[in-house]
Amino acid sequence: MSEPSLEDIHAAAIAIRGSALRTPLVRLNADEAPAEIHLKLENLQPIGSFKIRGAVNAMSRLSPEARSRGVLTASAGNMAQGVAWSARRFGVPCTVVAPDRAPATKLQAIERLGGHVIKVSFERWWQTFQDRAYPGVEGTFIHAFDDPDVMAGNGTIGLEVLDDLGDADAIVVPWGGGGLACGIAAAVRALRPTCRIYAAEVETAAPLGPSLAAGSPVTVDYQPTFVDGIGSRTVFPQMLDRAQRLLDGALSASLAQVAAAVRLLAERNRIVAEGAGACAVACALAGKAGNGKVTCIISGGNIDAATLASLVRGEVP
Repeated sequence: MSEPSLEDIHAAAIAIRGSALRTPLVRLNADEAPAEIHLKLENLQPIGSFKIRGAVNAMSRLSPEARSRGVLTASAGNMAQGVAWSARRFGVPCTVVAPDRAPATKLQAIERLGGHVIKVSFERWWQTFQDRAYPGVEGTFIHAFDDPDVMAGNGTIGLEVLDDLGDADAIVVPWGGGGLACGIAAAVRALRPTCRIYAAEVETAAPLGPSLAAGSPVTVDYQPTFVDGIGSRTVFPQMLDRAQRLLDGALSASLAQVAAAVRLLAERNRIVAEGAGACAVACALAGKAGNGKVTCIISGGNIDAATLASLVRGEVP
C-alpha cells in the first residue's frame, strides 16, 4: 500500500488553507526532561484536533456528485468532528458510527456540528472501518486513517514541524489507526530522512509494537480507558505495511505516565490535552524517544472536564 507523496502533501496544504490552522510549535517547560521537548499544538484546531486536516482534504477531493450524497465515517470522536465540520462547510449531511464508550464531550460536539451519531459496540464500530460502510446509510465513506487523502492532510503537520524546527532529531506521534503517524512520516522522510519518527501507544491498547516485532498484525487485550483517542485490538495490515517502511518503532506509556503528562502540560504550559494527545509527551519524558530535539504531536484536546479535573488532582481515572 502506498502513502501520499510529498507533492500530495503540498497540495493538501493548499486545500486546507483557511480551514485548518497552522498551529504553533512551543517548547515544553520542563528543564528536567531527558530531551529538548517541543509541542505541536493540534489541540488548538477549530475542532480541538488534527483530524480537521485530513477530513477537509479528503472532502475537497470528492466530486460534487459524491459529496452531494452525504458522507459517513467511523470515529471515536475527533475524526467525526472533522468530517462533520467539513460536511457543514460543504452543506451536505454527515453520519457518524461511534463506539458506545466514546466520551460525551466528543459526541455532543459531533451533534453540535450537525452530524448524526449512531452508537454501536466496539466490535461493530471496528467492523465499519473494515467494511467502509454501514447498513442502511448512504453516503461516501471517509476513512479515519486508511486513506491517502486523509494521510496527505495529516502530513501537512510534518511540513510545519520542519519549517519551524528544521533540525528536529525525533518526532513522536500518537498511534490510533496510523493515519497521523504515516502521514507525518511521509513528509518528514522526504525532507529530513535522518529524523527519527516514533509511534506512541498507551500500554492498555498497544497492538503496533508487537505487530512490528512479529512482522504481521497481532491481536492484544484492549482495555477502554480515559485515553480514548488512540488504541485498538489490532492493526490494519496495510497500515502495518506503511509503518514498517516509514517508522523507526513504536513506544508505549502506562496510564499513570499519560496521566502525569496531561497534568504536566496543564501545569507548566497551560495546555489542555486529551489522553491521546499527551501520550507522545509521556513517551518522550520517559526518555524513550532519545535525546536532542524531540517534537511531540499534541493530537487533540477534547477531554471531558470531569476527567481533566481528576487528572489535574493527581488521579488516574
